[in-house]
Amino acid sequence: MPVTQMKVDSTPIDGLFLIRMKQVEDERGVVREFYRESAWTDAGLPSLGHWVQVNVTETKRGAIRGLHGESMHKLVAIAAGEAFGAYVDARPDSPTFKTVFTTRLAPGSQVLVPEGVCNGFQSVSDGTTQYLYCFDHEWVPGMAGTAVNPFDPALDIDWPIDVDKSDRSLLSEKDAGLPSLG
Repeated sequence: MPVTQMKVDSTPIDGLFLIRMKQVEDERGVVREFYRESAWTDAGLPSLGHWVQVNVTETKRGAIRGLHGESMHKLVAIAAGEAFGAYVDARPDSPTFKTVFTTRLAPGSQVLVPEGVCNGFQSVSDGTTQYLYCFDHEWVPGMAGTAVNPFDPALDIDWPIDVDKSDRSLLSEKDAGLPSLG
């Protein structure tokens, strides 16, 4: 029975970690350990306490969601499909302010996104991508945080699939109208 151990990699953004989940494979498939408090703290990651909201989005190929950096920690992962993840440090007092980190995400990988770091992704799967979000605070309209236009030229994010920015099935009106980071 093959076992893949949890692995934690730092990124160029302070507090943003790329994590490969522990997984166990057998004849039936795979069990992935999404979150185990003791494994996280043993790996030097912060305790995430209790989750108060969990969302799963289903997003069609080429569509972009984000970049949103609310006042909450997020643990994000791919439940099915693949995505191109983009993260931007929007915290003015951070030593990595305005740093951009991008990565391909597939089942078994997850990202710990600290408060104030913008999270976004583009579905790159044939069909759809299911993106799982766990939050340590409930999302409420108007909550503190920053949202940034995913096509801000200063960020220079090289989205892998071209997007017609006027096509609302690929980019929401809200995200299309977001400001640049400045």
